[in-house]
Amino acid sequence: MNSMTPTLTVAIAVPLEAELVEGIRAAHPSVTVLYEPDLLPPERFPADHAGDPTFSRSPEQEERYWAMLNQAQVLYGLPNESPAGLARIAKENPHLQWVHAMAAGAGGAVKASGLDQQTLQKFKVTTSAGVHALPLAEFAMLGILNGFKRSAEMAVDQSAKAWPELRTPTRLLNGSHLVVTGLGEIGLETARLARALGLKVSGTKRIVEDLAGIEKVATNDGLAELLADADAVVNTLPGTPYTEKLFNREVFAAMKPGTVFVNVGRGTVVDEDALLEALDNGQVSYACLDVFAVEPLPEASPLWEHPRVMVSPHTSALSAAENRLIAERFSSNLATFQAGGDLPHLVDTVHFY
Repeated sequence: MNSMTPTLTVAIAVPLEAELVEGIRAAHPSVTVLYEPDLLPPERFPADHAGDPTFSRSPEQEERYWAMLNQAQVLYGLPNESPAGLARIAKENPHLQWVHAMAAGAGGAVKASGLDQQTLQKFKVTTSAGVHALPLAEFAMLGILNGFKRSAEMAVDQSAKAWPELRTPTRLLNGSHLVVTGLGEIGLETARLARALGLKVSGTKRIVEDLAGIEKVATNDGLAELLADADAVVNTLPGTPYTEKLFNREVFAAMKPGTVFVNVGRGTVVDEDALLEALDNGQVSYACLDVFAVEPLPEASPLWEHPRVMVSPHTSALSAAENRLIAERFSSNLATFQAGGDLPHLVDTVHFY
């Protein structure tokens, strides 16, 4: 067992249904699972990992919460689902070996914790990457279909009760070319669904390699060349210093006119001013955005009212099954951890993804 003590202890640090906790216990009878639901904020919706923001603990409950977490070698969730909570537990808990984060893009929270590299090397942080791949890929397909089938224009006509005299054709997905930036689990699931609809798919990856079903793979340095022939683009990249404003004026200018753009990665990957210019000059015909540089999206942002933009409040990964899927992923990882194996989806503490 990969543990500093004979008995491995897991603490549930974020809201989770009791039956899912019991599932973890049943799958790992040798593991002590600490779970005190009265210390955790109630969920407002499925997979509300932060819980109700109006929830507060009494001083006695706060002491109990941190005492529980400090007994564990493994945490399910970041304490209080916050970078500050991670920073505190890293400093207070000398037994800490592994934290499993609820988010697929937990690298940002790890970076925001402000922990130095020496501290970060004392324990592992894994993400829930992959759990969100299918809902995000389905949302990406929604965005592409919206753009190709002119749903925004039809909504305007419907609102105005207008029946245009001239019929406007829509575009076929079949035979069109999709570029996916970030051919990880989300990107590959997006590619799988896209190919089922007849799209040809190319994309970017940090390390170029042949991938089944992918026409061409390049690094982000080769993105402009890929975009020259793209009819649609889906970004799945995380927010890192290396991806910040990757989609800038030059990259949007490399697109052919009428490209459909979907972002299910991170908002910081896109220069939003450049995107608005591309929408206004026709390089981008439609943008479906689930993520933004600043969230919540400020009321003053022109994206809210742009006629060819769909704004989604960073909810495209959310599904009623999310808590169950994350708990199952954690349970599987826990078996790997006990066996001394390599945990999947570790946060890179240099690049923070």
